[in-house]
Amino acid sequence: MNTSALSAAPGFGELEQHRTELIAYCYRMLGSPFEAEDAVQETLVRAWRAANRFEGRSAVRSWLYRIATNVCLDMLRSSQRRARPMDLGPSREPVEANLNVPAEARWIEPIPDTLIAGDDPAEVAVARESVRLALVAALQHLPARQRAALILRDVLLWEASEVAELLGTTVASVNSALQRARATLGKRNVSSSSGHQHLTAADRRLLERYVVAFERYDLEGLTSLIREDAIQSMPPYDMWLRGRDDIITWWFGPGIGCRGSRVLPTVGANGRPAFGQYKPSSDGGHEPWALQVLELSGGRISELTFFLDTARLFPLFGLPARLDS
Repeated sequence: MNTSALSAAPGFGELEQHRTELIAYCYRMLGSPFEAEDAVQETLVRAWRAANRFEGRSAVRSWLYRIATNVCLDMLRSSQRRARPMDLGPSREPVEANLNVPAEARWIEPIPDTLIAGDDPAEVAVARESVRLALVAALQHLPARQRAALILRDVLLWEASEVAELLGTTVASVNSALQRARATLGKRNVSSSSGHQHLTAADRRLLERYVVAFERYDLEGLTSLIREDAIQSMPPYDMWLRGRDDIITWWFGPGIGCRGSRVLPTVGANGRPAFGQYKPSSDGGHEPWALQVLELSGGRISELTFFLDTARLFPLFGLPARLDS
């Protein structure tokens, strides 16, 4: 090995400092924070093992993204596309008989905002908007290399020539893939370049009122906070509801067991407000039930996602295992 190669070899600390942005990238590619962390760990291991062969002809960051892309492409070859309940069929009536957990489904999983952004406010805003649930779900409909091209060009703002070099293709091929990817997202009414929706003081007051109304299970209060055209889903169930009337019918019908719940704010999920919900337990305390992720629009709640896999998600979001009475 020559001395110039030795001097170009990155140290472990230089590799590790890219972990957060790589997790955000791999999450957009894979739709799961757990798979994203596995992919980044594999990326850093591969990079560390190959560090003595790094000759410095490209930036360390570009080199890591190339490795991460290859890791994600390998993972995607052997896995089924992740989805949201809305991707699998039409909305259902709010009756318990419609609850179904499809054996073949792999769901989009939420990611804490703390895993995807550093300290720079501009980077935080971009990261949070580009991992919103609807966009991540739409990305899963793209072929893997189109997905990578779109994320690198439209989200991370790489030059077409940089993306072509990373993917081992031509600028013309990158531009063609990007055009097809944008068209696919357009058909799903999703854009990769939406501006960040910063929470206003009014939004924060709305969320405070929501927590109070939900804990009181206040019909009038909850009705006033939810848009008429709101939607709700509850992965791993494939049933989803369209319209405030159906949502309220569910909450005060089959979902009445949520009465008396406690709701704890937690770090944001996918750039949106998130709460840990604990249902009353037979022993007098409260046990985990759902990670609630809310979407706001027009001064009201436009979407509610109740992620029920609390055994995996609550530790990820720093939520306690249960609440005592």
